[in-house]
Amino acid sequence: MAEERGDCNREIAGFFCEAAGDVRKPPALLRARVAGGGRATAKAVPLTVMSHDGLVSAARLAVNGIGLRNGTKTRPMPKTEADLFAFLADLGIAVSTKRHPPLYTVADSQALRGEIAGGHTKNLFLKDKKDNFFLVTVGEDAVVDLKQIHQVIGAAGRVSFGKPEMLMELLGVTPGAVTVFGVINDTTNRVKLVLDKDLMEHAVINGHPLTNEATTSIAAGDLIKFVEATGHDAAILKVSA
Repeated sequence: MAEERGDCNREIAGFFCEAAGDVRKPPALLRARVAGGGRATAKAVPLTVMSHDGLVSAARLAVNGIGLRNGTKTRPMPKTEADLFAFLADLGIAVSTKRHPPLYTVADSQALRGEIAGGHTKNLFLKDKKDNFFLVTVGEDAVVDLKQIHQVIGAAGRVSFGKPEMLMELLGVTPGAVTVFGVINDTTNRVKLVLDKDLMEHAVINGHPLTNEATTSIAAGDLIKFVEATGHDAAILKVSA
């Protein structure tokens, strides 16, 4: 068996490792040598992780969306609709939500007109040649010139649509459910949010609450408050023609 080192000062996924029982080893399952027939055998010792607040078990981290796999931190699970509503409630933001069958296009959502007041949105998930990502939220009927929009939003050259994999990774949603509320999942601030000036003239803005089976209405001012609370800037620009 190779010699084991107990250098618990080494960082693993942003935390410091520490085993239960004051045995310090870095692997996810620590090996403690015990006597057995004259040979050293391996015994698994549950890993706990020491954050600045104290010791937390790896299982608890996984429950909270921080998994440890092969000594590295896995990506947190995307926020759910319930997480979004809890976040809004903590900010003191009141919203109303209407349930409906899944809506995948603007044409689908237009069937709800008359039932939901306010500005209805469409969202463009874009990237430039330097892999900068943008979420552009405009009114449902807005006309956007994709050949020129880079000059307005500050992109490095012309933009294209981001891939579904990056949409899920950064905003935690799938095509058909893209929404301004997705910035709650962009914890590393890789996405620049742009809100169209014409859209923001509405008193109420409507968007999917991370699922296309509902529409949530929020006051325009509260939308900005929400965006800023996620650590993003609410860039209000004239995007539509």
